[in-house]
Amino acid sequence: MMKKPELLAPAGSMEVLETAILYGADAVYLGGPMYGLRANAKNFTMDEIGKAVEFAHSKNVRVYVTANVIAHNQDLRYIDKYFLDLEKMGVDALIIADPGILSIARQTVPNMEVHLSTQANSTNYKSMEFWVKQGVKRVVAARELSIKEIKDINTYVPNVNIEAFVHGAMCISYSGRCLLSNYMAGRNSNHGDCAQPCRWKYHIVEEKRPGIYMPIHEDEKGTYIFNSKDLCMLEHIPELIGAGITSFKIEGRMKSVYYVATVVKAYRDAIDDYFKDPKVYEKNKEYYIREICKSSYRDYTTGFYFEKPGADEQIYDKATYIREYNFCGVILDYDKETKIATIEQRNKISIGEELEIFKKKGKFTTQIIEYMTDKDGNELQEAPHPKQILKVKINTPVDKYDMIRKKL
Repeated sequence: MMKKPELLAPAGSMEVLETAILYGADAVYLGGPMYGLRANAKNFTMDEIGKAVEFAHSKNVRVYVTANVIAHNQDLRYIDKYFLDLEKMGVDALIIADPGILSIARQTVPNMEVHLSTQANSTNYKSMEFWVKQGVKRVVAARELSIKEIKDINTYVPNVNIEAFVHGAMCISYSGRCLLSNYMAGRNSNHGDCAQPCRWKYHIVEEKRPGIYMPIHEDEKGTYIFNSKDLCMLEHIPELIGAGITSFKIEGRMKSVYYVATVVKAYRDAIDDYFKDPKVYEKNKEYYIREICKSSYRDYTTGFYFEKPGADEQIYDKATYIREYNFCGVILDYDKETKIATIEQRNKISIGEELEIFKKKGKFTTQIIEYMTDKDGNELQEAPHPKQILKVKINTPVDKYDMIRKKL
């Protein structure tokens, strides 16, 4: 019998971590105050990591902490103490890319799981076999691997656990090892400070015409020659499972709470439906895609999973995200007798608007807002102030941490 894969979600803050877990993640990964590759994310303090582990373990969810910088000498000074502190907190695994950092982890916290980051560029079975011999429990596959290659690796190295990205932003690089940012902006992406120059629009200036900017035409599609589409494998769950991937990883430690909730729930529903009945999964494919498109996104691609993508399949020729829905608020409480929900507002809500109630479990419902007050009971026609506490009549029962959204 096939084993259900782990659904692994990103967490850039405590709120996002709690939301990812409540919306169906089996495990979460986060960055601590040091050694991770998202220097501009809302990384966790040590106290917050302790609280995150406590909350996650209360829900039978695992916590992995990133330590996947490509290290220089000065990066090694305090890392042994850092690992010991994480072990005491009960962190379930470390995500590491650098062999030196791996050797320190194996010596300092030999009983902690180590997962090899995608930054280590594992693209073949001999490489993965080597890392397993070094004590690595799980390898995050390079993004450049196809489903066939992953399946072959599992044949050659049956004792390796393979984690693979299934959704989110793609880098124009080799598994995230990119020098563009360092070269063009003085910000080292391999130390977590990427300026994302792959998303910029480029022009050329002719030597004898200074100040006259001409666009670079890669082809008729546009000028964004580095700008990749987002990965989305929602329609290919059976192929991923058949390849022997044990953990489905969602990218996005800098994403919003609403984005993480939307993406996690779509994959949770798809995976559960497939294991319940593959026919249910096939029937609901369009529904999963419609739901995931209610978060902000770039056009989607299947990346390298089926064949090496050309420009048509991979290049996203705009700078902006596609956004068709607004995240309007989070349910904090619900009174079943009065049908009044307490909501923390995130974007403007007005009387007469149709809202969707986005639930942690089950399908969404819709309702036109007919009655709304502030927290003191003063009736409102609109609520434009972020994080305002509102009282809104919602006819369908809702639960704490359900969300509301509206179509733009």
